Amino acid sequence: MSADEVRERVERRLREAVGPPDARAAVTFIGTGRIEVLRIPDAGQGLVRYATSGMSALPMTDPTAAVADPDRGPRAELLLTLRAGHARTDAVHRALAVFAASPQVEGVVLAAGGSLDLGEPLWPGAPFTSVLAGEPGAVVPELPLPPPRDPVRFFPLLPMTPNEAAWKRVHGAAALEERWLHHGTDLRDPARAAVPLGE
Repeated sequence: MSADEVRERVERRLREAVGPPDARAAVTFIGTGRIEVLRIPDAGQGLVRYATSGMSALPMTDPTAAVADPDRGPRAELLLTLRAGHARTDAVHRALAVFAASPQVEGVVLAAGGSLDLGEPLWPGAPFTSVLAGEPGAVVPELPLPPPRDPVRFFPLLPMTPNEAAWKRVHGAAALEERWLHHGTDLRDPARAAVPLGE
């Protein structure tokens, strides 16, 4: 199965689950294939979703493996959901493309509870510099691929402020998510403040 065939199936699954995109941006990094970021509006709920396409063209491979298997291994795409019209969030496509390229560039194997750090605002003026990967499957169901390939899993990304990211490194993802839940944090708010982190 070619990378283009995987991409076509990914985009079909996204259309089925969250609707058609109204814009897309493509980014290519040295040593990787083309990563596209689709903008998918949800006007009924006042949301906009940004989804990657192309990250799953190859499986994520443990960087310590002697030989990379071109077929076997976990595959992922990324999904970021934000409230529309509150910030210049369309510029987030660059950050998402960097995150999507990280398995091929840096040997990252993304899993729920893992984090990805851009080291700068996710979009101009954003209070967030990194994201937490949530449990996949709630918004976009996983996409089976012909054996022996693993299915594509769609990971929701939860933006973190630098203080939240530092707190998560010490206390773990579950503890941070519990903080968000306890304080009723709107994780889709692109301008939200950091959750209180005092003991």
